[in-house]
Amino acid sequence: MRKSFLFLAVFFISILAWSQNLPESYRRAQVQLNSGSYWEAMNSFKEFVSVEKYGNLANYAAFHGAQAALGANQPNQAIDFLEPLASRNWNKGEEAKYLLATAYFQNSQVLQGLKEVSQLQNEEIKRKAQNLIYEFLIKQSPDFLIRNLREFQELSGYTAALSTVLNSKSVLSSEERALYYELQGIGELSGSSKIKDEVLDIVVILPFTDGRSGEISPSSFTYELFEGIRFGVNQLKKEGKRVNLISFDSKRDLNHLQNILKEPAVKRADVIVGPIYLEESDLVSAFAENAKIPFIHPLSNLGERFQDKQYSYLFRPSAENIVDGIVQNLKSQRWGKRVAIGYSNSSRDEKMNAFLKEKLTKEGFRIVDSQPLNPRNAASFLADLGVRPGRDSANLKVDQVIMLSDDPAIAQSTLSLIESVTTSLPILVMDSWLGFNFANFEMLEDQNFYFISNNSPALDKEEMIAFKTDFYNKNLVFPSMNAVLGKELIFWLSSNLSPSFGFDLRRSLNQQQFQQGNITWGFNFLNSNSNNYVPVFGFEYGELKPLTNQ
Repeated sequence: MRKSFLFLAVFFISILAWSQNLPESYRRAQVQLNSGSYWEAMNSFKEFVSVEKYGNLANYAAFHGAQAALGANQPNQAIDFLEPLASRNWNKGEEAKYLLATAYFQNSQVLQGLKEVSQLQNEEIKRKAQNLIYEFLIKQSPDFLIRNLREFQELSGYTAALSTVLNSKSVLSSEERALYYELQGIGELSGSSKIKDEVLDIVVILPFTDGRSGEISPSSFTYELFEGIRFGVNQLKKEGKRVNLISFDSKRDLNHLQNILKEPAVKRADVIVGPIYLEESDLVSAFAENAKIPFIHPLSNLGERFQDKQYSYLFRPSAENIVDGIVQNLKSQRWGKRVAIGYSNSSRDEKMNAFLKEKLTKEGFRIVDSQPLNPRNAASFLADLGVRPGRDSANLKVDQVIMLSDDPAIAQSTLSLIESVTTSLPILVMDSWLGFNFANFEMLEDQNFYFISNNSPALDKEEMIAFKTDFYNKNLVFPSMNAVLGKELIFWLSSNLSPSFGFDLRRSLNQQQFQQGNITWGFNFLNSNSNNYVPVFGFEYGELKPLTNQ
């Protein structure tokens, strides 16, 4: 005890001696600061900021001068005091960084303030800084906060402010809504905390109804897709595999969908399939990323919003995947460098047109024409390129044509023209054209149509023939393309979500570059959130064959 008193006595004597050695004008500046005379204090401390002249005292003078400057609402002068301290090693370095961040925020230099907070090491000061961040960021726009989220998402004050700002908006964009739900922690049951078993739990969320009529149409594309999914699950059960399928109707109602995501079955899922529409899929994607459950969009080609996600996938190729496949096949065929592109007004086709023009030009191709298509102008689009009835189309202005559309009316108009002319001009179309009941491509005089894969069915495979037969025997109709995709989706999931890999989809997909399909041509998801395998097919002796080996 006597030693403790002796230590304290020496300590206070040292402090007293040190304070008595301070210059009179410095002590006066301290009094001015403590009494709230901030302008006078700020100017008084400036006299002592020279390290060469005052040594360590200069650090304290700069620190207290900054405090006075902030009190006088002069953040720019506080920054002038503090920035030189940032590179110095002294005992109040963390407090100085916190004060500098405050000055940056007050001076509307928000990014600099955030970067300063990111460098803090002291846990107590870091916690204090989160409140500072929140106070200033709730005044920022959602665009600013979303734009810089990636850089500062580790700061809890930042994410809390973003959540508050989004919550205050009456109308949210799809990106804002997805972020909001993710920040709210909808998926509080993370993948790592789920109880693992040997059963593959598949949750399907589709808009079977619109929430008004409450009736399910057997001819709707969502029901066709689900028929294929259910068929695939039943087949797995017949093979002795342990799989559980639970389905929910999203009703195209986001509030209802939020309640679905709180269901225990959803939180226990090994994979979530669907929904379809943009706002719904963005919400489920946000949930999946938070809960670490793979989410699969079964039909879309618009995957840019999933590129930086860890758990969100397209089952089909993205628009850019399709374009890369087209470019690779055109380079391999050497039909010529002149290309014309026709495209529908769908988001996918407009996006692919833009990608094609950019990537083909880089590869040395020349875009002769690029224009929107509709059923009225599809034939004239080709005629303007030199494909005309009653002649052999010898004076063509182009070496190949790409037609980006799934519209049967555009396909019918195109076929009517081609059947009336003699031309070997290569015409690349989407594989959906193979399913139109008016189309008989193998009977054309010139086999000049080529089909761009979008998870194309392998029509001549034994497995495909068996599926069509079994499906017909059960439903008295042949499977639609959506049913084919549903069946193949279950095959793909069961092949890549297995107990041997701990139901880790990403780990399994990265084991191989190409995976053979069951009733489609196959997949390549290596380091990708969408199917990179996009062959282009042509007819050979009545059978579809890929132009190149990818």
